[in-house]
Amino acid sequence: MSCSRPSFPERGHAPGRFRPAAIRSGPLLLAALALLGACGALPQPFRNRPGAEAQRLAVPLAVRLAVPPPGAALLPDEAARGLAEQVAAALQAQDVPAVATASPLPLDWRVDISAENGGGGAVLPRFRLLDADGRQQAATDGAPVPVQDWANPSPARHGAVAGQAAPALTRLLLQVEAARKATDPASLAAGVPRLRLAGVRGAPGDGNAALAERMREFLGTQGFVVQDTADGAGYGLEGEVAVVPAGRRGQQRVEIQWIVSRRDGEELGRVVQMNEVPTGRLNRLWGDIAYAAAEEASDGVRTVIANALAPPPPPAPEPPAATMR
Repeated sequence: MSCSRPSFPERGHAPGRFRPAAIRSGPLLLAALALLGACGALPQPFRNRPGAEAQRLAVPLAVRLAVPPPGAALLPDEAARGLAEQVAAALQAQDVPAVATASPLPLDWRVDISAENGGGGAVLPRFRLLDADGRQQAATDGAPVPVQDWANPSPARHGAVAGQAAPALTRLLLQVEAARKATDPASLAAGVPRLRLAGVRGAPGDGNAALAERMREFLGTQGFVVQDTADGAGYGLEGEVAVVPAGRRGQQRVEIQWIVSRRDGEELGRVVQMNEVPTGRLNRLWGDIAYAAAEEASDGVRTVIANALAPPPPPAPEPPAATMR
C-alpha cells in the first residue's frame, strides 16, 4: 500500500490513526472521526479479540435457557418439538446451558420461536429472548426458508435453522449479560438499552457487511443489546458510506456516517468519519479498516445515546430583583 497524507494535517492527525476531529454540542451532536489513513501501523486483526471461548469466559452466563416447542411457528406438534430440540442442541454446542422443555423452571429464561409468511414463497423464522418474567430482552430473525421445506420439515432442515440461530442468540445473550452488569442499579427497571442496527449501505467491496458486523461487536461490549429487528428496540442505527474522487490523483475520499435515531423517529446525532485512501483500496476486502472504523465510531454512538439519556440541566437561577431605596 502506498503512503498518503492524513486528511486533517492542520489538526495534527497522524496517518493511520483515528482521532476526534470535532465535537459539536446542541440538539445534533456531531462527532467527526478521522478514518484510517493509507499508511502507518494498521490495527492488529486479533487485538482485543481473544476468541469465542475467551469471550464466553469473560461474560459467564448466569441463566439457563428453556426452549419450549413453538405454538406459533406454522408447524405440527411433532415438528415443533423437533425444532425446539435442535435449537437447544445448537445452543449447547455454543456452551450455552439450554434445554428443550415445555415446562420451564421459575428462573429459566426462554427462547420463544415463531414463524410468519415472509413473502416470495418463504417462511421467516423468528427468535425472541425472554427473561424469567417474560420480558423480551432481544430478538433476531433467521434466514427465510422455502414454504415447501418448512411445511415438510426434516431433521436436516431444522438443524440448519437451529445452527444459524444459535450463534446469534448466544451473542445476544452475552450482550444482555454484559449490559445488565454495566447498567446502573437505579435504572435496571428500565431494562438494558436495545438498539436496532439497520445495516450499512453505499460501501464498495464487502464494506457494508464488514462495518455492520464489527459495529455490532463493539456496541455489544459497551452495554448495548444489538438486534436486527425493531421489536422492542429504543434506538436505531444505520450507516451510510460515500466514496468519491479526492481531487488528488490516485486518491479517493471515504466518508462514513453513523446515524443514531430514537424510536419516535427523532434523529439524535451523527458520527462522521472521513479520510483519503488510494483509489480502489476498498473495492474488495475492508478487513482491519472496518475493525478500526467501527471501534472508534462505537464510542461516538455511545456518546450520542448517553447525551440523549442525560437529564436536561436545571434552569439558571434568575438574578435577584433590584430594590429601590
